[in-house]
Amino acid sequence: MHKHCERPIVMPLSNPTSRVEARPEDIINWTDGAALVATGSPFAPVSYKEQLYPIAQCNNSYIFPGIGLGVLASGATRVTDAMLMAASRALADCSPLATDGHGALLPNIDDIQGVSKCIAMEVGKAAQLQGVAIVTSEDALSKAIEHNFWRPQYRSYK
Repeated sequence: MHKHCERPIVMPLSNPTSRVEARPEDIINWTDGAALVATGSPFAPVSYKEQLYPIAQCNNSYIFPGIGLGVLASGATRVTDAMLMAASRALADCSPLATDGHGALLPNIDDIQGVSKCIAMEVGKAAQLQGVAIVTSEDALSKAIEHNFWRPQYRSYK
């Protein structure tokens, strides 16, 4: 694969890890550190030639919360292919690779709330462009996203 592509994206997604198609460590070694790797199960970062390569876990938890939030905030009456494409592009824009060319293929799962809001905004805008949601300003959509954003917090009880 590396022979034909300078920076191949390799996604061994099978679960459990004992059934994975290729180990991230092998992929990094085989491609001399050039491959971008995302797996279906969690893997530790790979050390290769004194550099640490983070391994992203490719999981639908990145996309679905943002799609749902975008649909809810925009009042979309259905989900279109364009909205799904907008969600995918928004996730790609959140990749560390998009900003500095290094790091994991996908954002850190610790950033999921920010990623979900970014995806929701793009899904909401796409819904408006597709005519399945009432057109509002970007500011109004942002406020609707904040209003509908669920925060997993417990109330304190006496």
